[in-house]
Amino acid sequence: MTFSERLFRNVQPIWNQNHHHPFVQGIGKGTLSTELFKEYMKQDYVYLIQYARLYAIGVQKANSLEAMTHFSQLLHNILHFEMNVHREYAKRFGVTEKELEQTKPTPNNLAYTSYMLNVAQNGTLAELISCLLPCAWDYWEIGKLLKKQYGHELESNPYKTWIETYSSDEFGAIAQWLIKLLDEITEGKPEEELVNLEQHFQTTSKYEYLFWEMLYRGQDWPL
Repeated sequence: MTFSERLFRNVQPIWNQNHHHPFVQGIGKGTLSTELFKEYMKQDYVYLIQYARLYAIGVQKANSLEAMTHFSQLLHNILHFEMNVHREYAKRFGVTEKELEQTKPTPNNLAYTSYMLNVAQNGTLAELISCLLPCAWDYWEIGKLLKKQYGHELESNPYKTWIETYSSDEFGAIAQWLIKLLDEITEGKPEEELVNLEQHFQTTSKYEYLFWEMLYRGQDWPL
């Protein structure tokens, strides 16, 4: 069993909660309120800015020129493609670029990104990837699941583009590359180190759940 297979097996209880969260299922069914999705677009935008920094750290900590190049390409794609797509998609729901830029992260969003950045800056390449991977991998799993569950109703779903984006092979390729790299650099590692990496993976997977939850419950800073 590869390390990524172990991660996938053990994280299922957490990811099942993510996949069945009413926010996620609301996207799949097309029943999620527009107002909630607008808040998602704004919080996800500020999340992406911090997420991009992780790929920049990946360039620094990469163990080969090939890995450096791939991390830099992914960083470029986030900054010059994914965020542009995000801005254009947000416009469809009435969220302006100014609103995106002025959005402040909620406590859960800030805690999530701060956790990842702290691990990435102070840890190893494997630790960085173990924090990066749940977002890329579970979004792909969610996209594929929603397309399978609700694909027959996709044409009338206002969130069709979101589902098609995250279920795509192009998006999945990001997770697959990170999985492959993590398996390569963890081969032969002592169990103590693997346990630490799995803890990061499960912690950030739990933060993914808290991200959906904060949006669904409207959780923000207290007045």
